[in-house]
Amino acid sequence: MMSVLQNLLPSPVREASIKARIALYRPFGWLRGRKVGANLQPMRAAHGGGGGEPVVDNALWTYFQNNHTGPGIWKWHHYFEAYDRHLAKFRGQSPVVMEVGIYSGGSLGMWRSYFGPGCSIIGVDIEEACRVCESEGIRVLIGDQGDPEFWRGVKKDLPPVDVFIDDGGHTKTQQIVTLEQMLSQMAPGGVFICEDIHGTRNGFMAFVAGMAGLLNKTEKRDGGQVPDEVQRQIHSIHIYPYMVVVEKRSAPLDALTLSKQGTEWQPFLHPERMQAQQVDPN
Repeated sequence: MMSVLQNLLPSPVREASIKARIALYRPFGWLRGRKVGANLQPMRAAHGGGGGEPVVDNALWTYFQNNHTGPGIWKWHHYFEAYDRHLAKFRGQSPVVMEVGIYSGGSLGMWRSYFGPGCSIIGVDIEEACRVCESEGIRVLIGDQGDPEFWRGVKKDLPPVDVFIDDGGHTKTQQIVTLEQMLSQMAPGGVFICEDIHGTRNGFMAFVAGMAGLLNKTEKRDGGQVPDEVQRQIHSIHIYPYMVVVEKRSAPLDALTLSKQGTEWQPFLHPERMQAQQVDPN
C-alpha cells in the first residue's frame, strides 16, 4: 500500500522521500548486521582441523615457515591464503610489486621468491636505515606514506603497479592517503592489499565502505545500466580479518547488462507489480 501511495507523488517528492527513508534506515541496517555477526553460532571445524593455517602447497606460507634465520618477516598467518588467492596469477610473469613497510626486509625477499626473478620489487619505508635492503631487482624508496606529495613525486617515474601491499604505519590517515594516491597507478588487473586494519570502528574501513558502496550504484538508462567509473575500473573489493583487497579490472566494464533466458515464467512477477515495489523489471 505504501509503495502504491508513494508512486502517486510527484517525481521530485518521491525521490526525496526515498532518499530520506534510506538515510533513516541505514544505521539500523548496520546495527542489525552487527547483531547477526555477534550472535553467530559456533562453526564446526572442517575435516582435517582448523587453526587458520594456510594450505600446505602455498609457496608463500612455505617460505615464511622456513624463514628461521636472516631478515625477519612479521605477518598474520591467515594472510597467506589471501595472498595466494589473489596474487598467484602473477607468478612467473614480470610484475611490478610495491610494498610499504620494509622494516627488517624479509618480505621483500619473500615476494621475489614467490613471483620469480622477472619481477621488479619496490620497497617503501620512512626509515633511512631501510636502504640497506636494496639489492638486485629490489629498489628502496624513503618517504612518508601519509604525505600525498611523496606519492605524487614517486608516481612521476613509476610504471603501472601490478601488486601493491600496504604494510606500513597502519594509521587510518596513512592507509587512506596511500589508497587514494596509488589506486590510479595500479595496472589493469592489478591487486591492492592493505594490511593490519584493526578495530571494529576503524576509519579506513569506513573509507573503503564508501568506495565499495559505489559498486552497487544504479542509474537507469535505456537498454541497461551505464557503469560509473568505480564500476568500470574496480572488479571487486574483498574483506578479510585485518585485510582489504581491491582488484582492478583487466579491461574497463562498458555495460552492466541483465538478460532473461528461457520461455517459461511464473505470472506473479509482472512489470506492474515490480514497478509498484520500485524494482526494475529489466
